[in-house]
Amino acid sequence: MSDHQRILPAAWAAMTPALALRDTAGVAKRNLLRIARTPQMLVIGALQPALLLVLFRYVLGGAIHVPGGHYVDYVVPAVFLEAVLIGGMTTSIGLAQDLHSGIIDRFRSLPMARCAVLAGRTLADISRSLVSLAIMIGLGLLVGFRFHNDPGSIIAGILLIIAFGYAFSWVYAVIGLATKDPETAQVAGILPFFILMFASNAIVPVSTMPSWLQGFASNQPLSVTVAAVRALLEGGPADTGSGNHSPGQPE
Repeated sequence: MSDHQRILPAAWAAMTPALALRDTAGVAKRNLLRIARTPQMLVIGALQPALLLVLFRYVLGGAIHVPGGHYVDYVVPAVFLEAVLIGGMTTSIGLAQDLHSGIIDRFRSLPMARCAVLAGRTLADISRSLVSLAIMIGLGLLVGFRFHNDPGSIIAGILLIIAFGYAFSWVYAVIGLATKDPETAQVAGILPFFILMFASNAIVPVSTMPSWLQGFASNQPLSVTVAAVRALLEGGPADTGSGNHSPGQPE
């Protein structure tokens, strides 16, 4: 056994939570520096949800009616969640790229926490998603969206959006590790986004869907989270199913 092979198990055995946090911060810093050096990634990441917002607000909004409220107040909270979901796709693509280039093999050969590569990557990517979310909030206000709840509930709603995005960044991390190819990861990452977005209460009330689809659409993660975010940002019940009551509007 070489000296290097003997050193690594000893280093891992001496690993503490503080050292794991240090390694995670180091990997996160590396990925944040890559984002800072390629600002076009931030622009493209914000452009996609912005186009969705304009599409839903001005192209589809006139054809979709939400009983008891305005469609802009119905769809914009969902677009906030879609923004962090789109941001999460970069996790799968970035990890697949790192696997393809061999940098993750290099990390594995170092005496560092094994969780640091994934934790650092997801932390960096959620930071990028925060930029997209901030832009979407500003754009949502410009197209007519308004908050209808107290500041504490609004902050809780925004924190829930961030938590949802971070949780799903780990799902995308699994996709990236499984595919190991950037192009395949990009295609595979789109699939859960479209399934969750279109088979949910994000764009239309679940009650307008076929009965065989309503059970899934009412109970899948995005629908439940969208309903909770709407209730926190605008008041009203967190209803995933009927869509008969729009947040911020009297029943």
